[in-house]
Amino acid sequence: MKTAIILSLLIFVVFSCNGQDSPKQVRKVGGPCEGCEALMEFGDQKLNSVDTLPGFLQNNPKLMLTGTVYQQDGKIPAKDVILYIYHTNREGIYEKKGDEKGWARRHGHIRGWVKTSSDGRYSFFTFRPAPYPGGEEVEHIHITVKEPSTIPYYIDDFIFLDDPLLTEEEKRKRPQRGGSGIFLPKLANGILTINRDIILGKNIPDY
Repeated sequence: MKTAIILSLLIFVVFSCNGQDSPKQVRKVGGPCEGCEALMEFGDQKLNSVDTLPGFLQNNPKLMLTGTVYQQDGKIPAKDVILYIYHTNREGIYEKKGDEKGWARRHGHIRGWVKTSSDGRYSFFTFRPAPYPGGEEVEHIHITVKEPSTIPYYIDDFIFLDDPLLTEEEKRKRPQRGGSGIFLPKLANGILTINRDIILGKNIPDY
């Protein structure tokens, strides 16, 4: 009788564990990614498909980053994908307020998160950053991706085709993780807009 009870308990435990998400079910992809942990620092805020970053109203030129995230086939929209972005201010500095914790101490407070809608859509309202002081690197906006089944991984930064620091060599060396990140912003409804569709897993190691 005791043996039957023990076996029943073991079966229950096994099936219960198999029905839950476990660390083994989260795929490790993308290779080393310093600071990718910041993607999970949204705390208790409820994410939706649109976010407005700090400084949007106070800074110009204003910028909207928008598009659709697709599954690996490039056709099926991917819902519930978290996107995290951060960038410098208009002086090329990762601006801080002084009370930052975690990765905000390096990324600053100009950052935001979205979770794609059922049709894979996302939008960020922000402003165009400046290059680092010294002008040795192009203007850029960092972006990290978190699918439900993977650890966070980075994709190509947003960079600007009209940036005078952008050289042909710089264009060639971009790995196009998630697709190209090079765009010429276009004026739409009074705001500079970049339409970028993202393909999950594209050019991502170990995907």
